[in-house]
Amino acid sequence: MTAPIKVLGIPGSLRAASFNRMALRAAGELAPEGMVFEACEIRDIPMYDGDLEAAEGLPDSVKAFRAKIHAADALVITTPEYNASISGVLKNAIDWASRPPQQPLDGKPIAILGTSPGALGTVRAQAHLRQILANLNGLVLVQPNVMIGGAGQRFDATGALTDEPTREFVRGLMAALLVFTRKMKG
Repeated sequence: MTAPIKVLGIPGSLRAASFNRMALRAAGELAPEGMVFEACEIRDIPMYDGDLEAAEGLPDSVKAFRAKIHAADALVITTPEYNASISGVLKNAIDWASRPPQQPLDGKPIAILGTSPGALGTVRAQAHLRQILANLNGLVLVQPNVMIGGAGQRFDATGALTDEPTREFVRGLMAALLVFTRKMKG
């Protein structure tokens, strides 16, 4: 029997009721058999400060975040789109995670999805996130692309993803991540 694939979900937004947190929750709920999903927090990660790092080393919240990434077989990152790019808090978390030694994104299979109220559904933010992760040698899943536009019509008041075609896109992304991760693990 094949060991389950451990997936860490990383939210690109701090807001508790953000559409991207709702999408991350849906990704976990729609994960296929053979996949164990856990979401993490980036709220406690301080703003990157090279002086702080030089004086004190990595903050405990950064050490914990990096350890979770190291322990995961794959990642799912949700990104909102702020000013045609990713959120500052997500970029900050990635910047801290990428610090040496043994940066944990190197060779890690990663799926991206994002949602916004607008029609384009994070297409520009996802392009930027792909560029950032490729620079860190993250193995970003190319297909399928899941860019959920019109978020207000796709989630209900409880935060559940209720739009069935969108659920199928997310389910397909998670299934593709499972296959991709198994291939990368050899």
